[in-house]
Amino acid sequence: MTAHYDALETREQAAREAELFSHLPGVLRSAMTAPAYADRLKGLDPATVTTRAALASLPVLRKSELPALHKASAPFGGFVAAAPGSFARLFTSPGPIFEPEGRQADPWRGARALFAAGFRPDDIVLNTFSYHLTPGGFIFDSSARALGCAVIPAGPGNTEQQFELIEAYRPVGYSGTPDFLKILVDAAATAGRDVSSIKRALVSGAAFPPSLQAEIKARGIDAYQAFGTADLGLVAFETEAREGMVVNEGLIMEIVKPGTGDPVAEGDVGEIVVTSLDPHHPWIRLALGDLTAALPGPSKCGRTNMRIKGWMGRADQTSKVKGMFVRPEQVAEIGKRHSALGRLRLVITRQGETDAMTLKAETAAANEALREEIASTLRMVTKLGGAVELVGPGTLPNDGKVIADER
Repeated sequence: MTAHYDALETREQAAREAELFSHLPGVLRSAMTAPAYADRLKGLDPATVTTRAALASLPVLRKSELPALHKASAPFGGFVAAAPGSFARLFTSPGPIFEPEGRQADPWRGARALFAAGFRPDDIVLNTFSYHLTPGGFIFDSSARALGCAVIPAGPGNTEQQFELIEAYRPVGYSGTPDFLKILVDAAATAGRDVSSIKRALVSGAAFPPSLQAEIKARGIDAYQAFGTADLGLVAFETEAREGMVVNEGLIMEIVKPGTGDPVAEGDVGEIVVTSLDPHHPWIRLALGDLTAALPGPSKCGRTNMRIKGWMGRADQTSKVKGMFVRPEQVAEIGKRHSALGRLRLVITRQGETDAMTLKAETAAANEALREEIASTLRMVTKLGGAVELVGPGTLPNDGKVIADER
């Protein structure tokens, strides 16, 4: 596979950035017609937000905040100016979080991901994501139909009936979790059913470790991964280069220090923050709570957009110590107050029968006075006492973890 979905995927990155940020001021104006964004962005002149540095000055909206915000101002927390009836479908996800589906073609931006995985017009796709209340099934259904595929809306479970559909329609494609794909092919082998028509898959929603990738490949299915959310649809996807994931067109992705809105250094692990450019339902710096890191350079497949390593864990590392919550943003605040520090990691352990914490801090200027100053700041910020261990630059792992609960 060497073809691309369209010319947008192979344009110069500078041209892509220029187009994205030329649209951003208008999207911000649309967002600020919703009361919650009007309040959060009060005093902002959208015309000034035309660079990544300017965007990084805006507050992040944490996905973890949405359930409380949606409950306080149903259904969308005041972040959507349009009436609910102006959308095509209305969903809920655990939280609860309420999500609308737009009426435009490919509202979840998934056709590119399917194309990169080898799906083509007139393919028949078995879609096993759930269609019940949550958007997963419709994300992949609408994406496949936007590409020109026919979709079998199977949903998960009921393998016997799925075998009947597969043997009758002979789908070449599968979309669903990698776990259910394994269940399906294992059950087919046991029952003597023919699912050999399935040659390619786009999987999401669960881990797809190398061992399972190899097993699915051995069954004759070429499977690719996609990273998406119920809020944004498909955010990034794997290509035939098999080197990380390419960020989808029409989105601005930032990677920030967990607990902050500050972009990390290139290559460092951080939290994914996404700004979407749909004026009907924009997201402005939505922090997803998922960790990743950017990969250098363009993909060997020819797509030139930003590449990420894929999902690398969760950024929400909040822990409770001696009955009090300690949060990543508190660790970040300590770093802001001491400019000589690099990476920080708060390690929580048990000493005897008591919670204990040690802040490990990278610095090239270690001395006892600095250690005591940091210990004082640690107590001031967290309201808890703890030890401070100063270590050399580059000592702490680049994994995005700022709180390590080892109890």
